Amino acid sequence: MIDLSKLAEPGSIEQSLVDKIDLKRLPRHVAVIMDGNGRWARARKLPRVEGHRAGIDAVREIVETAARLELPVITLYAFSVENWKRPRYEVATLMMLLKEYLRKELATLMENNIRFTPIGRVEGLDPSVQRELRYAEEETAKNSGLLFQIALNYGGRAEIVDTCNRIMALLREREMSDAIIDEQFFADHLYTADIDDPDLLIRTSGELRVSNFLLWQIAYAEIHVTKVFWPDFRRRHLFEAIIDFQSRERRYGGVDESDAEMFIEAEGSPRSS
Repeated sequence: MIDLSKLAEPGSIEQSLVDKIDLKRLPRHVAVIMDGNGRWARARKLPRVEGHRAGIDAVREIVETAARLELPVITLYAFSVENWKRPRYEVATLMMLLKEYLRKELATLMENNIRFTPIGRVEGLDPSVQRELRYAEEETAKNSGLLFQIALNYGGRAEIVDTCNRIMALLREREMSDAIIDEQFFADHLYTADIDDPDLLIRTSGELRVSNFLLWQIAYAEIHVTKVFWPDFRRRHLFEAIIDFQSRERRYGGVDESDAEMFIEAEGSPRSS
C-alpha cells in the first residue's frame, strides 16, 4: 500500500500533483536520461564537475520517491560508452562521486527495500568502482522493492552487439547453428533480461534525442522531455512526467475499440451504385 504521506506535504505543489495521479496506472519501468549537469554548472559560473556533484541530490530524491511510489523498476543513465571522450579529470570525478554515493546511500537503499544493480560493460570500469558496485549489488540482492538499475559504461548499440555475441557463443557451445532467433529469445539475453521494458522514458534539459540509451527496450516507451536540468529535477517533476504518461493513449501499433468499430461499420455499409 502506497503511503501518500511520504510522497508530499499537505497543501504543497507536490500534493496537488499526487492528487492527479492514478496510482493504479503507474508505469512499470521508468528510465531516465540525466542530462544538463554541465549547463547547470555553467549557468552558475561553476566547474562542470559541480554540476555532477549537485546531480547526486536529484538521484537520491528520485530513487527514494520511485520506491515510495512502489514502482517496480527505475533505470538511470549515468555514464555512456561515449563519455570516455570527456576530460580525464571529469571522468575521474564522476567515478569518485559514484563510489561516494554507493557508500553513503547503501543504508538508505536497505531502509527503502531497494535492490541495486548496474548494467553495461561494467568490466571496463576501474577495479575500485567494480568492487563498490559488486558490494552494493550483493548487499541489496535480497530486497524485494524497487529495482534500481544504473547504466554505466553503457550504450544501446554496445548492448545489442554484446547480446549478439552472447547468443552466438551460446549456440556454438550447444552446437545449434541452425537455431532460429526470435525477439523474445534475443530480449532474454540483453543486460535487462527478465525486466519489463520501460514504458516511460524521461529526458531532462530539453534535448530531443535518446542518446543511445536502451535502444531495444524503449521501442514503445512514452517519452517525456522537460527543460529542467538534472540537478534541479525533483519529485514534483517526476510526478509531472507520470501525469503526462497517464494522459497518453497507448495502442502499441493498434487502434482503440471505438476506431475499430468505425472501420467495421465502414466495411459493412452498402456501397452506392
